[in-house]
Amino acid sequence: MNLRINSEFGTLKAVLMHRPGKEIDRLTPYNKEFLLFEDVPYLEALQKEHDAFSNLIKESTGAQVYQLRELLIRVLYDQDILLQLMRDSLKRSGLSHIAEDILERYSTAECAGILTAGLKIHELKRKLPNLNPGELMDFAFAIPPCPNLYFQRDPMALTPGGIIFSSMKMEGRQREADLLRTIFENHPEFKDHVKTMYPINGHDNPPSIEGGDVIILSHEAVAIGNSERTDEKAIYHAAKALLAEGTVQRVYEVHLPKKRQYMHLDTVFTVLDENLVLTYPDAINSVLQTSLYTLKEVNGDKVTIKREVLKESLLTVLEREIPHLEVLATADGNPDYSQREQWFDGANVFAIGPRRVISYNRNIHTNRALRNTGVEVLEIPSSELSRGLGGPRCMTMPLSRSKV
Repeated sequence: MNLRINSEFGTLKAVLMHRPGKEIDRLTPYNKEFLLFEDVPYLEALQKEHDAFSNLIKESTGAQVYQLRELLIRVLYDQDILLQLMRDSLKRSGLSHIAEDILERYSTAECAGILTAGLKIHELKRKLPNLNPGELMDFAFAIPPCPNLYFQRDPMALTPGGIIFSSMKMEGRQREADLLRTIFENHPEFKDHVKTMYPINGHDNPPSIEGGDVIILSHEAVAIGNSERTDEKAIYHAAKALLAEGTVQRVYEVHLPKKRQYMHLDTVFTVLDENLVLTYPDAINSVLQTSLYTLKEVNGDKVTIKREVLKESLLTVLEREIPHLEVLATADGNPDYSQREQWFDGANVFAIGPRRVISYNRNIHTNRALRNTGVEVLEIPSSELSRGLGGPRCMTMPLSRSKV
């Protein structure tokens, strides 16, 4: 597994997912916004729906489904790595000095749970009865949970040139990206295959970029959304690394409105085959500007790239990069159904092969339109999964696909 992919739709061989756990039960109507969540799902039903999703991937493709928790535990057997992650996770509460005490009293698997599901002061006091938490009350978080962790698309992105490790816009999600980077840089199955495109070495506080904004358009081009969660400076650095690596010749910066409904580029469109794109019409029409980065000069270690603002629509760009392009609108363009189904990420289907996708069963009009276009649509239950306002693509991080 070389940890590079050259398309969005090559037959899936391996994928990373995270089965929702106790971190979801940390959500309440009062803290959900603080924890960057839209609703309070029912965990048991959420897990059943997620299990149905991962099982469907295995049954329909034979792909290997890696679970984040299992990979994390394997890496945390290295006590130095575990200690560093624990210290970093305790910084926000000012309790980094007790990291070693936690490691002495909790097993490695328990620590993995703490790093994903968080830890409250009253829970910590059971193991450390003499704990002085300062001004923190018993039900405060010593380590906050990561309820968005089941959206595995955001913390990193695989490209034709290597891996973009995300720098998350919201502080509350940065630990997700830290966990993923720690796993891939240290797990024996992956560490020798990591080629980092972003962040640049030496950048301690890199500009924000998130995996949902990265879409492979063709063998030679990648699009990155300049969105609510991804900054222009990050796109510049990622584009420079990709162009210097040589696999990609063009990187497009797609300027999106800084609004929640256009959080990432993959809420605007997804690529389902070498000539087919699924899009939400209102979103693709809301693109403010598209810029093109190309390689200008390489002189030793010095790389110079050129940025050009394009005086054409995103649709024109897609038609140039994807010959004989077919564009399918969510709900086949019906404005009422399209708007309703886009609320539940109708355009955010997960391609498991050319013209084979997994979609939420609730998006019936979009699924019908896909089938009428010759796409095989496999459906998953979505009453609870959809409450996080992320679709099947958001929940999956492809690690290997057949080359196309």
